Amino acid sequence: MAAPAPPGPLPYEGVWRFTAAAEDAAVPSVRHAVRDLLRRQNVPAPPDLVHGLLLIVSELVTNAVRHAALLSPTVGVEVAVGAAWVRVAVEDSHPYRPTALVADHGQTGGRGLLLVREITAEAGGVCDVEHTAAGGKIIWAALPLAPGAGGAPVLPAPGG
Repeated sequence: MAAPAPPGPLPYEGVWRFTAAAEDAAVPSVRHAVRDLLRRQNVPAPPDLVHGLLLIVSELVTNAVRHAALLSPTVGVEVAVGAAWVRVAVEDSHPYRPTALVADHGQTGGRGLLLVREITAEAGGVCDVEHTAAGGKIIWAALPLAPGAGGAPVLPAPGG
């Protein structure tokens, strides 16, 4: 008797990539594109997770536009959805590897990555910054689709 075939991917699983100009108008455009993609694919994400994910996307694209546009006229965006995780990644050509700054409530900026880390941690996810072979960077965050799913996401590497 033959062993049953392993189950195929769920209908909402996949990896989608697109680029956007590194300009202010890209922030809402990318956020809406990610929101629409999640809806179109019927990704089973609760509204609060989608809200957090879209805030992360906004912060990552804003950072790329504000800090990398000089060396990176476009930013790459990747959305990867697995059975239990969704990951967003933003790639630019600037070599500077940012760090999450300690919150200084007197500042009006500089807290975007700190916010990304806090939203990710609160959702039980993971985030990181990686260098690309071309000398730029990819900043990504992966969140579990279900609360308490925990564990490491089983998704392809950003850009891979």
